[in-house]
Amino acid sequence: MGSIRQNKIEGVIQEELSTFFQRNAREICLGAMVSVTSVRVTSDLSLARCYLSVFAGPDKKEVLENVKIHAGKIRGDVGKRLKNMRKIPELLFFIDDSLDYAAEIDQLLKKK
Repeated sequence: MGSIRQNKIEGVIQEELSTFFQRNAREICLGAMVSVTSVRVTSDLSLARCYLSVFAGPDKKEVLENVKIHAGKIRGDVGKRLKNMRKIPELLFFIDDSLDYAAEIDQLLKKK
């Protein structure tokens, strides 16, 4: 359970990342639709784990690798938009497979 400040920062970073991925879908996301499902910031605000869902495009792993390659550019752009923050956390990106997991469980339940 994070502090109120952590929760606010997570929400703002999630918003800015969503906007960034919408604007740069062709270059960064290889034409796929990328949704930021959640952001978790460490207590010292130095690291942010960003979970992404990838829809309608190339392989998820391929899109994730391209996003990781451009992580510095993404952090820089987010930093420009968040001028009131002294230090922008380092961004780590992961695939959020919770939707796939839920679909798999639903399919297993339908079989029985």
